[in-house]
Amino acid sequence: MNNLQQFFNCRLLRDGKLINDNLWVRNGIIVDPEKLFFDEKVKADESIDCYNAIISPGYIDIQINGGFGVDFSYNVDNIEDGISKVAKQLLAHGVTSFCPTLVTSSPETYHKILPKIKKSPGGKHGATVLGVHVEGPFISPTKKGAHQEIYIKQLNKVGSFNKLNELCKLIFLISFQGFQSIVDVYGSLENICYLTLAPELDNSSEVIKALCERNIKVSLGHSVANLNQGENAVKSGASLITHLFNAMLPFHHRDPGLVGLLTSDQIPPSKKVYFGIISDGVHTHPAALRIAHRTHPEGLILVTDAISALGLQEGVHRLGQLNIEIKSNQAYIANTNTLCGSIAPMTECVKFFKEATGCSTVNALEAATLHPAQALEIHSQKGTLNFGADADFLLLNENLDLVSTWIAGECVYTKSNI
Repeated sequence: MNNLQQFFNCRLLRDGKLINDNLWVRNGIIVDPEKLFFDEKVKADESIDCYNAIISPGYIDIQINGGFGVDFSYNVDNIEDGISKVAKQLLAHGVTSFCPTLVTSSPETYHKILPKIKKSPGGKHGATVLGVHVEGPFISPTKKGAHQEIYIKQLNKVGSFNKLNELCKLIFLISFQGFQSIVDVYGSLENICYLTLAPELDNSSEVIKALCERNIKVSLGHSVANLNQGENAVKSGASLITHLFNAMLPFHHRDPGLVGLLTSDQIPPSKKVYFGIISDGVHTHPAALRIAHRTHPEGLILVTDAISALGLQEGVHRLGQLNIEIKSNQAYIANTNTLCGSIAPMTECVKFFKEATGCSTVNALEAATLHPAQALEIHSQKGTLNFGADADFLLLNENLDLVSTWIAGECVYTKSNI
């Protein structure tokens, strides 16, 4: 197959601008038209009129706990089917890549689920699975949120090694304090993309360094850490903050906590701290969204943090161990006024973020595309329309409503009557 596609009558999000240009795709990859015209002297096999649509890279959701009745941390026995169902349904919400997220669970659950959630390319069958985000169990009980405290763990030192002499033991402990806790709890680390932990835990610096050496990104969250502890974690290799403002100490003028990492002068110039933020109109006040965006716009990543109730109709649903009631586009524990998680799809989060902050269309789109790709260091392939990148993109109208979703140059979802 050597199919050359030309998308015309469109505006492309490229290099921080919306530009009037054509998008050229061959074999699922975005290509440079100059080489086609001048070197190969070829014409398009297929020309697609976009009717003045915006072409944006596909959305990337790096924190999603489930959706459409599936809970990634609870549906243990049929997790492959659950991942497939969510991956397919996400196409209708503009998500072309995602990180299935597991909340704090028992070691037995991790050992059973993690080997089954494999990184996999997207297509008509569903969005690309980038790897698992494990959110916990190495978090603060004080900021556990909806996580079950019974499963929260500490980063303990490795046990005794009587057969080693004292010098070898000392070297081993200095290098690997706490890391054995990670291995014991998760089992295999192969499918883990990034990990949320509380940086105030003992041995966190050594663990962060060991994870980064294994190309696992570390995010700080569910934490009572002060700013200094956060800065030390970043110096050790941590590069993200999990759902800013939520499940962390509130901002205080004498010690701003993890929020202070957005403007810290102790972060090396070569390092950029990214942060997820939930822009669903419920979890983060519009004023807080504006503060975060105006303070550190290039590090802002929109996440849904969606639960299994995402995409379900209004009414009461049995999800996991709870009856959840959906009303007025919010999810509550049934018969209470207690919110139990986000159910806003990424398409709505992008639009709400743009409206709440007054930011440009480019800023809103890059927060759900380029920035998560940069945070995961996959921005040469995902989150961009640059030449050589995967042809995962969206057609959007002027209001950022989704028209169609494309993966590897193939239309995988079309919304009618938009």
